Amino acid sequence: MTQTVLATGGAGYIGSHVVAELLATGRRVVIIDDFSNADPDVIDRIARIGVGRPELVEGDVRDPARLDAAFGRFPVDAVIHLAGLKAVGESVADPLRYHDVNLGGAVALFQAMVRHGVRRLVFSSSATVYGAPRSSPIVEAAPLGALNPYGRTKLMIEQIIDDLVVAEPAFASVSLRYFNPVGAHASGLIGELPRGVPNNLFPYIAQTAAGVRARLSVFGGDYPTPDGTGVRDYIHVADLAQGHLAAVDFLLAGEGKGRNTPVNLGCGRGYSVLESIRAFERAAGRAVPYDIVARRPGDVAECVADPSRAAELFGWRARRGIDEMCADHWAFQSRLMAS
Repeated sequence: MTQTVLATGGAGYIGSHVVAELLATGRRVVIIDDFSNADPDVIDRIARIGVGRPELVEGDVRDPARLDAAFGRFPVDAVIHLAGLKAVGESVADPLRYHDVNLGGAVALFQAMVRHGVRRLVFSSSATVYGAPRSSPIVEAAPLGALNPYGRTKLMIEQIIDDLVVAEPAFASVSLRYFNPVGAHASGLIGELPRGVPNNLFPYIAQTAAGVRARLSVFGGDYPTPDGTGVRDYIHVADLAQGHLAAVDFLLAGEGKGRNTPVNLGCGRGYSVLESIRAFERAAGRAVPYDIVARRPGDVAECVADPSRAAELFGWRARRGIDEMCADHWAFQSRLMAS
């Protein structure tokens, strides 16, 4: 019997790639999305990849009626919870909205799962739950302590799931702590399309290479790193999506009952901002003008994952390097420029 996976926020940047990977395995995929941070035509673009077409329930994940409609219509085997607000700076400026949307959405979803007897959950968490890491690479047992409202909502949702699996021992959950997703689908049909000024490095690099932005600001050139710029663990979004598939397979095989298992998804290798710029220049065949400016408050020198738990539990590891990340991101950006 065909398995059905429900993906909240499945039309977003990461969600669309996760949905494409799931469809490619022959599963039915149901998306719940209100398109507050995604374009409705992404459903057609996923279908054009040639892996199938997802089902769509349009609506807010905080709406119990929409959730009940989705769970009532489809025999859901597992849920991937990706929906939520995700900009750090915006969360500092408007924390109540972040708590309302992120925590409210999670609680409403988990209540619906309990009502409908669905007990397999993959949660889209974040490396921000580690706060300012005391050492690198970071293992899942590292101290937790988010530094901003966005990160705190991710950490609090993990804690809610911790409580849920105690109350409902048949529940099994994996909290995937993402590091820095970049790149795009190899088809060039789906990728990251920020609304307004990008919050993340790679979309800003891409828009600068494309001439949409005049120059890139590099925040800090005096960190204790090889070239003075911050080092981050970037992971190709396709590798990240395959990590979700591995987590779903793990849960549907009956593993992890009564637990919420945190798992890092990263490459285990860091790249500095300047290394990333140089790699993107190679991929695009054009210069990316930049200025080194003052550090941003709260930024750390280095943040790199120890991804060994994912390899041990799922047999998963990131396979794409920085050059492929940049090439695929530029292919998607070029397609946008041509459209």
